[in-house]
Amino acid sequence: MQFFGGAEISPSPPVPTVSGNNAHMLYIFNRNGICLLYREWNRPLKTLSSQQDHKLMFGLLFSLKSLTAKMDPTSVEKGNLGVPQLPGQGCSFHSFKTNTYKLSFMESPSGIKLILVTHPRTGDLRDSLKYIYNLYVEYVVKNPLYSPGSHIRCDLFNKTVDQYVRGLG
Repeated sequence: MQFFGGAEISPSPPVPTVSGNNAHMLYIFNRNGICLLYREWNRPLKTLSSQQDHKLMFGLLFSLKSLTAKMDPTSVEKGNLGVPQLPGQGCSFHSFKTNTYKLSFMESPSGIKLILVTHPRTGDLRDSLKYIYNLYVEYVVKNPLYSPGSHIRCDLFNKTVDQYVRGLG
């Protein structure tokens, strides 16, 4: 079964862009800004509490989505900054890069937001985020024990995502 085009999720995930574990953090938010999953691999410096970190990340995404929609040169109707955009509506961004990290972003039609923070040399991770989303649907959403909107506590999902992300560049 596929949700975002491409091949089935089981046989072959997207090939990592560079070898090695260059992933720093993974966030999964629902449409209401609740962090359903947070994982970190290479984050030596912690400066904020997890709650502050999650609020800051969600606020950054909200602001970037609003800004990209407002600056869209192809749209005649320019919304006001701060007005929420529906998934797939208007112009969107996929990633941005600084000298120390790259943030890759994907939003599903249901409003699930996946954010992967990696080394700045990491290539395009859109296919990887789609693969992680498909894992989320298969292992979490279809799990009869999972209550939508609650934190993800599915060991199989966590293990599979951990193995996959550790192989990303």
